[in-house]
Amino acid sequence: MPVEHSIEALKLAYGGVTYIAKLFNCSRNTIKHGLEELGAEEILPRIRNRKKGGGRKAILDKEPDINEVFLCLIKKHTAGNPMDETQKWTNLTRANMSDLLAREGFKVSRNVVRKLLKNNGYVKRKPLKNKAGGGHVDRNSQFERIAELKDIYTAEGNPILSVDTKKKEKIGNLSREGKIYTTETIEVYDHDFPSLAEGVAVPHTVYDQARNEAYVTVGTSRDTSEFACDSLRHWWYNYGILYYANATSILMLMDGGGSNSSRHYIFKQDLQALATEIGVEIRVAHYPPYTSKWNPVEHKAFPHITRALQGVVLTSHQLTKELIETTTTKKGLKVFASIFTRISAPVL
Repeated sequence: MPVEHSIEALKLAYGGVTYIAKLFNCSRNTIKHGLEELGAEEILPRIRNRKKGGGRKAILDKEPDINEVFLCLIKKHTAGNPMDETQKWTNLTRANMSDLLAREGFKVSRNVVRKLLKNNGYVKRKPLKNKAGGGHVDRNSQFERIAELKDIYTAEGNPILSVDTKKKEKIGNLSREGKIYTTETIEVYDHDFPSLAEGVAVPHTVYDQARNEAYVTVGTSRDTSEFACDSLRHWWYNYGILYYANATSILMLMDGGGSNSSRHYIFKQDLQALATEIGVEIRVAHYPPYTSKWNPVEHKAFPHITRALQGVVLTSHQLTKELIETTTTKKGLKVFASIFTRISAPVL
């Protein structure tokens, strides 16, 4: 601490430098250097603790060849897209890369490896589900037709519903994806075999985009066409008939598989029975194959319902229902849920 020693030397008369040097067992030159600093103008900004450029040099600056060595080492563990040379990936972890560099004489931390990766355009990502698994000759025409129908039904004040069944959830003491805040560790089975489940929750969802409301019927059996129509029946008698009392037709947007398959006659038969019962025409517009993600319910309701259920051990259908009903968004999404306990017959 030469500056502090120099301050004490200034307080003394002639010989103070020698006295302080002996007292603190340091060189007189050290004290003199401190006196020079005290007499010099302030050169350090108040926001800095040392001069600019002070401290150890970064290894990336001291070892300019490290980047080239790094690229050579990971080359054997790098794959890419033959149609796009800019798209590459490696299966090495930062720890693996650090070990490889150490063998070449560069002992660096994982943080340095992270900087090397970033400098060369490598960023940790997960695959983006953005490519369709196939196509259809009438894909664009069907989308245009759906857009026309939506305009017609909106102008007439008739309901437009996006309908689909969300992923089934196992009921029981089983582990689920996600984390929640807990005071103690929650212990669940070490496997999530279906045989360990106490039941299953089948969340059939009807989403009204105009009202930004989702109506979820939690089934306790199977996802059949009969169950799907019962869910739609529940929506109409509890909500639809109130909001759309003058409706002359209902437009339902669906994908082409599952309980509302575009190829199975049984769904059309059950749907016709429902239309006859409620006295309102039901028109179905199926999305083309491989485009189910365009169905509004898939991105307007399902992700938020998933977030509400995330990490929670679903011990009962009642708990599942209550969690689903807590779903909300900044855009004002409202979710209503009910439990449907009727046992559906298996699809033959």
